[in-house]
Amino acid sequence: MNAIITPEFSIGAFEASDINPDFFNHEAHVYVGWLYVREYELAEAIAKFDAGLKRLITKLGADGKYHATLTWFFLLLIAERVETDEPWQIFMTRNADLVTDSKGILARYYSHDYLFSDRARETFLLPDRIANDQA
Repeated sequence: MNAIITPEFSIGAFEASDINPDFFNHEAHVYVGWLYVREYELAEAIAKFDAGLKRLITKLGADGKYHATLTWFFLLLIAERVETDEPWQIFMTRNADLVTDSKGILARYYSHDYLFSDRARETFLLPDRIANDQA
């Protein structure tokens, strides 16, 4: 995991699209998503994060990088796993797979073609696979 989570990554900076794209990697996305989920009710967190991400992507001229299903799905996972008043470092220690095995998580819930379809990029799609996490 990357240890570059800094105060630069805040809801305010994200909403103002004042984020350095060179450091806004997957872990930083998860961190900002975690901030939103802790700050707002889930539906509002998703709406605000999604809108902020679209603004940032547009500002960077990278509109083709937006992916609704990936965005929403990770916010839902974060919300499912977040504990009240838990610091980021504890959350990340408990949920390192959100960063270190994000492709594995996605493969448990989504087939490749379905996840990377134009439809999945444009709108959130429910998983087409059922994850089997039972040991």
